[in-house]
Amino acid sequence: MENNSVDTKECEPAARHWREQVVDLLYWRDVKTTGVVFGASLLLLLSLMVCSIVSVSSYIGLALLSVTICFRIYKGILQAIQKSDEGHPFKQYLDQEVALSEDMVHKYSDIALAKLNKTICELRRLFLVEDLVDSIKFAVLMWILTYVGALFNGLTLLILGLIAVFSCPIVYEKHQAQIDHYLALVNNQVKDVIGKIQAKVPGMKRKTE
Repeated sequence: MENNSVDTKECEPAARHWREQVVDLLYWRDVKTTGVVFGASLLLLLSLMVCSIVSVSSYIGLALLSVTICFRIYKGILQAIQKSDEGHPFKQYLDQEVALSEDMVHKYSDIALAKLNKTICELRRLFLVEDLVDSIKFAVLMWILTYVGALFNGLTLLILGLIAVFSCPIVYEKHQAQIDHYLALVNNQVKDVIGKIQAKVPGMKRKTE
């Protein structure tokens, strides 16, 4: 048990650092890095709309191999001309440790399992109507998603989601006060409507009430 707690404490700084990097990426702290990640991700999704995932993966692999092979040959010729002995041009990357540690795999697999179990329990609660209001909300969401699915396919939704992920945080950061104000108004209106429906329809009041 002590070893597990120590491993968890050792993994926490790395996870915190990873979360900070993701936040910096989404908030465009480094415009160049975020632009590269966003552009590459968007290009990949757009490519998948035209070609199959096998073709896209093959083209990406060929492009990377073309760059690395040409660079390796170029450095080899340069070393031969200059009669230098710099060694393999990618030596520093070849010597780096890239294997996942057992502790990290166990940690994140446990987290994923916990979230999966929580999701299964929540779906059971919704489908077996433990709370009528929540089940009706879920049914309305499913009904809305049928129209969304009729208008967009999965890749289109992923592209829209990617654009939203890289644009909404920075927009919210710049206009937080106005957005919070309008969200509060919408939230109050929704609560009023739900309250009126619960008051008029028998059996829709929550158990806690």
